[in-house]
Amino acid sequence: MKIFLTGATGYIGSAVAEELQGRGHEVWGLARNQERASQLEQRGVRPVRGDLADPAALAAGARDADAVIHTAMAMGDPEAPQRDRAAVEAMLESLAGTGKPFVYTSGVWVVGPTFGRVAGELSPLLPPQIVAWRPAVERLVLDGAGRGVRSVVLRPGMVFGRRGGFVAGLMQQARQHGVVKLVRGGENHMTFVHVDDLANLYALAAEQAPAGELFLAVDKPAVQVKQVAEAVCEACGREARIEDWPLEQAEAVLGPMAAALAMDQRFASTKAARLLHWFAERPSVLDEIRQAGYSA
Repeated sequence: MKIFLTGATGYIGSAVAEELQGRGHEVWGLARNQERASQLEQRGVRPVRGDLADPAALAAGARDADAVIHTAMAMGDPEAPQRDRAAVEAMLESLAGTGKPFVYTSGVWVVGPTFGRVAGELSPLLPPQIVAWRPAVERLVLDGAGRGVRSVVLRPGMVFGRRGGFVAGLMQQARQHGVVKLVRGGENHMTFVHVDDLANLYALAAEQAPAGELFLAVDKPAVQVKQVAEAVCEACGREARIEDWPLEQAEAVLGPMAAALAMDQRFASTKAARLLHWFAERPSVLDEIRQAGYSA
């Protein structure tokens, strides 16, 4: 298939591009400037000039493709809600009536705190402020199934691997400052997914997923954030310690993201395994850190 990929130069998108190419697909990536276009060309991805604020370019990219995967996100941007919705509307309009797949990236944060329980795809939503707008866009995507689009929503857990993602931020703190600051001391839990496993799920979703389906993308059981930070401190190559970061102080620096980082979330799902035969095969987040995945 010829697949139009937004966020193709990003952390998740670059892994998705490699996975798609490895499966024989032709990848066309959105590039907002010549520098990004050159990066894509060097990796064998055909650039499509435009950005998320350019619905016409997005519509044209979707119209010319056999499938669309939307990984571009900007949660900290105050204009992200309007921009993301407009981008989705433009691409869905181009795909209407074609039966082509459209895979949308959401995230487990939309569920909100799970209060010690293990949540799944059907759990009620109580999103924090930073992603309060996203469930409505999820619904817009899923409703695309009624317009002749094979639309799919993925909700990844906290992404790690390839020395990036959430763990990379902790590692940077440990190396540069000798301190890893955790909101409320990291007593909460998070559920993770390796970026390469996630990329595999994107490909399977584009190839096989039925229309109107939503999938959690999570691997092993939830891990206490403090345990992740302890592993990071051991692996960082210098003496580092964990510091409790009161929520009020964290909010003064991080804004609404602080509350999201403080949520206790536990997830499990077999839906992707049942419908798409997807299984998380990479090491767990703790094993990845301990096996020198982030030490270089």
